[in-house]
Amino acid sequence: MKTRARSTLSRREFVTGVALGGAVGFPNIVRATSRADKLRLAFIGSGGRGAHNLQQFAAEEVVALCDVNENDLTRAAQKAPAAKKFRDYRRLYDELKGSEYDAVVVSTTEHTHAFAVLPPLERKKHVYCEKPLAHNLRETRLVTEAARRAGVVTQMGTQNHANTSFRRIVELVQGGALGPVRECHVWVSRAWGCQTKEEAEKNKDIVWTMERPAQGMTVPAHLDWELWLGPAPARPFHEVYVPGPKWYRWWDFGSGTMPDLGSHWNDLPFWALRLDAPRTVTASGPPPHPELAPASMSLVYEYNARGAMPPVKLMWYQGTAKPEVWKAGRIPQWPNGMLFVGEKATILADYRNYLLLVDDKTLAAFSPFTVPPPTIPDSPGHHAEWVAAIKNGTPTGVPFSYGGPLTEANQLGIVAYRSGKRIEWDPKTMRIASAPDAERFLTREYRKGWELPSRDLLRAGQE
Repeated sequence: MKTRARSTLSRREFVTGVALGGAVGFPNIVRATSRADKLRLAFIGSGGRGAHNLQQFAAEEVVALCDVNENDLTRAAQKAPAAKKFRDYRRLYDELKGSEYDAVVVSTTEHTHAFAVLPPLERKKHVYCEKPLAHNLRETRLVTEAARRAGVVTQMGTQNHANTSFRRIVELVQGGALGPVRECHVWVSRAWGCQTKEEAEKNKDIVWTMERPAQGMTVPAHLDWELWLGPAPARPFHEVYVPGPKWYRWWDFGSGTMPDLGSHWNDLPFWALRLDAPRTVTASGPPPHPELAPASMSLVYEYNARGAMPPVKLMWYQGTAKPEVWKAGRIPQWPNGMLFVGEKATILADYRNYLLLVDDKTLAAFSPFTVPPPTIPDSPGHHAEWVAAIKNGTPTGVPFSYGGPLTEANQLGIVAYRSGKRIEWDPKTMRIASAPDAERFLTREYRKGWELPSRDLLRAGQE
């Protein structure tokens, strides 16, 4: 099959007040009043993604840095020597005066996101938080509701939402160029999770394990292991958790591939198809492991009609799982992709490129196809959106009002997988009528000394 990649269109400058995403809102509170002002930022997490975000916001003023890793904190401080340094973000919030900072950038591991994000929202500070928004669905709803109440500028770290190609695909889908879309497939090859030794060796994983190590290892001198654990159950330090992204695999710290990459790859269908809370979710895969997320699995989401858009099924595949049309060779076998199946045409996409297909042929063979005019302005850049929104009142592409529901949908897939039950979801009450016992996976227990704010934000959000 011949393929035709999309052409990049030049676009006008970012227009104030034009929505970038599928569900954006303008903040009620804008702290910076002059475009010349520098934002005063506090960074929670200074290594890894934190170091990347520090670089992205380098034009602003860094007033505080926090990290449980002394080496990462020291490296970050070299770039912002005037910033106050902390190991514990709870101390940062206790000791920094509200007048000392405007906004917070959270780049910690996801099991501490809610704990790092809720305090600044309570203080009505703007927040940038890496994806996924929180560790589990209840925490995600708490963060989303807290952001709504605070009325501040928020952005979840779904960087690809700013891609130009995503905008063109949204225009094609929502403009009716594909006809009604009742089916969408998303697949990723990453297999972070419970692997056999053979799978781990094939994937060149550094550390392989099927169980929690019984014996610990010496904690590196630069790491505060107790603070790294935070609200998670206590256990000895071991290299199967850190350094690097190995923690993603463990239920106590993350949920494997799905909520991580789902924040990116399910974002485009969520935006283009105007999705929100699914009606049902069903999972397939190996039996759930008590400690580790799965390397390979698949999910089927069923969504009701949304306005003029018909009901649609969204299918997720990770690891070795792939759509039948991919396995049959009827589409280019991209290792990661999204397939929007419409009555008139199909779009195959990844982060940067897309192909328009009809009956296994390219757009050139489909004369009735018309491309709608561009309507969504190009983004000034994912990180720049957040800064511009705070200073100028323009919208962000992935505010928590959008990133929260996207994260919840991904986390419902984990609930379906771990419970082994078909999930019939009521987003207002946060109940699962089809499998009440599955509701235990909506939240978790916290280690003594770690509690979320006592305000019942969930109840308030349901009123």
